[in-house]
Amino acid sequence: MPCNQKKGALTAAEFGFPQVQAQARRPLHDAAAVNATRWGLSQALHTTGLPVETGTGGRTTYNRTRLGLATSHWADAASVGASTPNTLRVAGIRPLGIRAMGHGTRKMCRVDAHGFPKTHRARQKHYGGMQTGDIVQAVVPTGKYAGTWTSRVVVRAGGWFDLVIHGKKASVHQKHCTRLWAADGYTYTLPAVAGTAVSSRR
Repeated sequence: MPCNQKKGALTAAEFGFPQVQAQARRPLHDAAAVNATRWGLSQALHTTGLPVETGTGGRTTYNRTRLGLATSHWADAASVGASTPNTLRVAGIRPLGIRAMGHGTRKMCRVDAHGFPKTHRARQKHYGGMQTGDIVQAVVPTGKYAGTWTSRVVVRAGGWFDLVIHGKKASVHQKHCTRLWAADGYTYTLPAVAGTAVSSRR
């Protein structure tokens, strides 16, 4: 390649790309851990006797591009391996997004930047029959947030709970909230409906 010939024996920094040189010097501990985990998981799955298929990132990209799918986690999952069909029908598909949120903290006291006690954790976790992390439906009759909303909730002792409405934090009174799903350490989101059927571009 002409660019390689022009670079010759110069380092990336000497050639005018110090950021590439700095990236090359970074340790690869995280990548090594991911690779070790990946192969360990593959071997464990194969021992079950169930049909297991693996594929490279290059094949996944090729399949996804061939099918005309936009880049996303669910599209990559549908495009892994040699068994990816020539046609994928995604009309009406709404992949469920799951995010680990944990179950709170064990700390009984929060401290400020200097390590001094700031607030103590309340012993009570349930208010109005709900706790932080529950998925609730809020039916607000009037006001700025009038309407029906579904959101993860943060409970407050005063009775005004925090929800996410239009991507922003909003306070709604507990009397308008009904629990749909008890907190299990995860939060769930359901995006808009995907596009129409997609065929291969062979």
